[in-house]
Amino acid sequence: MRSGMAHVISFRTVKFDVAAEAPNPINPIAGQSVLEWLRSELANAGYRSTAPDAEDWGWYIDVDAGGRSYLVGASGDTDATTAEIEWTLQVHKVRSFKDRLLGRNTMHPDDPVTALIERALRADPRIGHVSVERERDA
Repeated sequence: MRSGMAHVISFRTVKFDVAAEAPNPINPIAGQSVLEWLRSELANAGYRSTAPDAEDWGWYIDVDAGGRSYLVGASGDTDATTAEIEWTLQVHKVRSFKDRLLGRNTMHPDDPVTALIERALRADPRIGHVSVERERDA
């Protein structure tokens, strides 16, 4: 992931079909199906996002949230012995070098993109054990 603080969201669910995902060509890590679902949730809130793409740690989308840019990454633990998969989402606010130098455009605990994702997860009865770790950028 990119440098800086992130909000990390974890949850468990059987909702996403990892067998239907395109294979991650870098590492066999699931995440595409979660991000496809999340893209529709973000679009309903008026945010634009890219199609999921693979990385060595999982999958990611770039999100434009009213002029603020984010990278949202997803990875799933598919080695579990149950059908329920533990997922991890990371929400990073994209900041320029100048922003970091001057302490501008920081990620706050009440970030609206993280809040939207958390609400969408908690609203789905098939998703459980939602937890959010919020750290603020320095």
